[in-house]
This record gives sequence, C-alpha cells and structure tokens, in this order.
Amino acid sequence: MSAERKPFSRRPYAQLNELPPRPHPYFDTKPVDVDLNTPSFGRHRIHYREYGDGPPLLLIHGLMTSSYSWRYVLDDLSRRFRVIAPDLPGCGRSDKPVDRSYDPATLSAWIGDFQEALGISGCNAVGNSLGGYLCMRRALAVPESFARLAVIHSPVLPDRRLRALHGALAVPGAKAALARWVRRSPQRWAHRNVHYYDEGLKSLEEAREYGEPLSTRDGSRAFLRWVTEGLSPADLARFANEMHRRLDKGMPFPNPLLLLYAQQDPLVDPAMGDVLHQLVPDARLVRLENSSHFAHVDTPDAVTKELMAFFVA
Repeated sequence: MSAERKPFSRRPYAQLNELPPRPHPYFDTKPVDVDLNTPSFGRHRIHYREYGDGPPLLLIHGLMTSSYSWRYVLDDLSRRFRVIAPDLPGCGRSDKPVDRSYDPATLSAWIGDFQEALGISGCNAVGNSLGGYLCMRRALAVPESFARLAVIHSPVLPDRRLRALHGALAVPGAKAALARWVRRSPQRWAHRNVHYYDEGLKSLEEAREYGEPLSTRDGSRAFLRWVTEGLSPADLARFANEMHRRLDKGMPFPNPLLLLYAQQDPLVDPAMGDVLHQLVPDARLVRLENSSHFAHVDTPDAVTKELMAFFVA
C-alpha cells in the first residue's frame, strides 16, 4: 500500500485502473453452470468456478460480492484442493429469483442442496462474512455438511448500525427507492461499498464483477432481499442465543472451526471475532494485521497459510 494513503482510504472511481495491480487466475478457472431444483429456491441456474485437483474445498462468498472475491487465494489452495466457488442465488452470474425467501435458514439450507448436487457433502469449507455465518448455521443444523470450517470476519451479533439500517429500510418505499438508486450506477455503488485496508487493490474489473449483477431490476431486488432478510438482526440475535445455550450445556461446535479476523474493519466490528471465540472456546482465533473484512483480498498469503495449516493438519 502506498505510504501516503491511509488504510481504508477510498480513491475516486474515476481514478480506477482497468485491471487490478495484483494478477490473479480467476478468469482461468473452469466456469460451470448447473441447473438445480431445490426446496429452498425451486428451479434455478447456479454459476460456479472450479480450479485444481484433489479433495473438494467449498468457498462461500459474502454479501454483495461473488466467487470473484476469492481470486487471490485460488492458486495456493488449488495446489492441494479442487476449489469450488459458487455465486450464491441472487449474486454474480447465478439466477436472481425474487419470489423466494432469502432468510438465513433458506440460504444455509441451499448450501447443503448445492453440496448434494455436486456430491461434495462433508467437504471442508471457507465462508467470508455473511457466507461464513450461513456456513455456521448449516453446521449447527446438519453437522455432517462439513469436515472442517473456516470463517473470515463473519458477523455474530446485530450491532447498532445494522439495526439502524433495517429500521430505515422498513420505512414504506425505502427498499424500492434504494434498489432504483443502486441501479443508477451499480459499478460506482460497488466501489463505494466494498472496503479494503488497501483501497489501491480496486479496479474497474472488480467494479464490473460486483456492479453488473446489480444493474437489472431482479438483481437489485435480490440484493435488497439479501440485505433485509439474509442479514436479519433478529436472526443474528437468535444465532447468538443458540450459541450461548450450547456453551452453557457444554455442547461443542459440531466441526473444527477456524476464525480469521482483521485488526480493524469498517464493515463488521473486529470484536465479533472475540465474541465468537468466547462462544466456541475450542476454535482457533487468528488476528490478521493490515487486513480487512475481505482478508482473502488484502492479505491472501496470510489467509492461505492459516487455511492450509488448518485443513491439511
């Protein structure tokens, strides 16, 4: 990162370069489209990326991103694993149904549906942000879904900012207005709302990958469903209560768990890592320096080092 630029200091959209400063193999991965018919989302098409050989490793992205977010860890992970990174329903190049629920129970059940369709139930998995939260929800519901699970900067409790956002979006007409606003300039919206410790990592390539799915009516509406239903404060509170109940009863988390959290982040309070570690004392908590909510973008070498040690142990 440039010495004169402060962490999380966003550069103007007009100054973005076409390509990111760090090369990556995302567009060399194998693109696959699969038609699914699941209880959670009915008939829909899912796009995913596959890279490497070996046992399957499932990568679940977070809110407003896609499989593209894993671009900088693909090379290292693919040396030991067949990496499988889907665009979740409503995201990326996958279908964007708007007539289905995007609540965490439905989304976490979908992860199991996807695993079953590809024959990878019981694999190792990594989830970023909301993706990590959904994976933890899935592990609690169906422990045999994963062998080992790593989460990168996932929320655990609803904070004041999230409650305020949901309160604002509950105002009649607010969601429709926000969807229209997002569609006006989706690439700029993506640029403003994805935050890195080193903002110099951003590019027009990234803005297109995250912005184009928001450019259609169904895409923006699906995004709002993710925000209002998938990131529900009430559901996060229920999750935390369930984890407290399990801790009080001496019930361990169903799978070995690795927690990767940055030292600072404007999206999810890094203290969430401490909260989750208190709820799962057997988990390993790693603090990443000079990193962010998207640690696999800011500090991919540190992330892959921890993941390989965890999964290959």
